[in-house]
Amino acid sequence: MERIFDKKKVAACIAKSKYHSILSTMDIDFYLINYEKGEFVSSPFQNELLFQIVEQGSINIYIIRDDGTRYALSNGTTDYFLGDMDIFYPRSGDVYAEAAERLTCIAFSIEKHRETLLSNSGFLELICNSLSAKIGTITTIDAAPSSLSERVMSYMKYKCDHGTLKGIEQAAFHLHCSARQLQRILNQREADGSVKKIGKGTYKLCETEWTIHQTA
Repeated sequence: MERIFDKKKVAACIAKSKYHSILSTMDIDFYLINYEKGEFVSSPFQNELLFQIVEQGSINIYIIRDDGTRYALSNGTTDYFLGDMDIFYPRSGDVYAEAAERLTCIAFSIEKHRETLLSNSGFLELICNSLSAKIGTITTIDAAPSSLSERVMSYMKYKCDHGTLKGIEQAAFHLHCSARQLQRILNQREADGSVKKIGKGTYKLCETEWTIHQTA
């Protein structure tokens, strides 16, 4: 991830934006963020609340449930908003946005500019249109087909602190499987080098699997 504060580059990007007429009237500290493919653009691990507008590239937005099941929400491309829900509601602990390719976004801090955002009718109209479209998409989503092995890996990566699963019985309950099934999967994953046993009933994702890119 690379943040760019060069005013000329930021102004040039805003000038090309579909939302130029609104953004150019707002007294906000805009900057640009470049992401590499696979980096998280937004996630529950992000410390800073950012509003971002995709200007180049594309993103995959998905939900990870407590049982490791992955639900695809949408594929965002140019002009897609990220952070619109965060203006009004507490951030969801389940939603992730990942760069599907090299990505450039216009960005700014929500917390720093919240009052400015809420007092701008033109900006709020854009947000209403964005949220309406997202709600329509959410009503039609289905869980992406996944094996128990895939769900175990997602559960460890997204739901376990530092990628560490502690307690076979408790994890099996969340994954809707038996402790024996989970143990078999963990043994297989340990054999192929994906996880490492670090204690009784405790397994940790190996470094190649445990890669989380944060935006802050």
